[in-house]
Amino acid sequence: MGQQIVHRLLISFPALLGVLFLCFCLLQVVPADPAMIIAGPDAKAETVAAIRQELGLDRSIPVQFFEYILRVLHGDLGRSIISNRMVSEELAMTIGPTIELMLGAMLIAVPSGLALGTLAAVNRGRLTDRIIMACSVAGVSMPVFFIGLILIQFVGFKWALLPFTGRTGPVWDGGLPSLILPALTLGAVLIGPIARLTRTAVLEVLGADFVRTARAKGLRERVVIIHHALRNAMIPVVTLIGLQAAFLLGGAVVTETMFSWPGVGRLAVGAIVSSDFPTAQGAIMILAVAFLTINLLVDVLYVYLDPRVQRR
Repeated sequence: MGQQIVHRLLISFPALLGVLFLCFCLLQVVPADPAMIIAGPDAKAETVAAIRQELGLDRSIPVQFFEYILRVLHGDLGRSIISNRMVSEELAMTIGPTIELMLGAMLIAVPSGLALGTLAAVNRGRLTDRIIMACSVAGVSMPVFFIGLILIQFVGFKWALLPFTGRTGPVWDGGLPSLILPALTLGAVLIGPIARLTRTAVLEVLGADFVRTARAKGLRERVVIIHHALRNAMIPVVTLIGLQAAFLLGGAVVTETMFSWPGVGRLAVGAIVSSDFPTAQGAIMILAVAFLTINLLVDVLYVYLDPRVQRR
């Protein structure tokens, strides 16, 4: 187990370095000059040149990238061009809401998807199976903004059951009501894929010899399904859940925008639009680190669910 984690960390470092390099190069192509943004449209050429020299923008791209990596290793992500605050402070204010939104969506999607997929597999070909699969396809087909608009219109505006704009605070400090609608919007989209893959994986395992042996021992059907079939069918499902969790970290921009949720994805898009390069680079780096961390956790779960992975 320890060797696998160390090996994964050694692989993740070059991947993170490559992401930072690509992000740095792509932002250099953007037709905007941070020095001009700071100085203003009416600034003199001498002022702009002085700002470029102060920011190090007059150096070559390899030198700028090397200096950027050195600053990152020392914990310095730079200063925002727009707000003039440290990028680390900007990220500290947005990473918490994003993690809350991701965990809330996963807490809704994962148990629901596993339960519905297992129920559909057990009732294969019956009306229950067809209804669950039809709802799963409908959930996959509906875009996030459509589900969000429906929830805002009825639950938030018409019935006034839950707040639908902004974040009132952390979950442990009275912020749970404002989290429910955004988390439900994201979670509803993920229930369908998890349910469909769970159904397929459980159906493959139900015909295995160890499942027939468990039934021959006289175990109850619920024990056979949950402790034998579902656990051994979790490898592909865990992979999907890991990918979806990584997607939620950076792909929830639409939901964060609809519900005015102050997350990292919304911060990154706003920084790119306003040519705030330090903030954009910091946000992308945080998302890349989170993505690699989730992949590491998925690998650890592989070993827990299937000890043969560790032996290989």
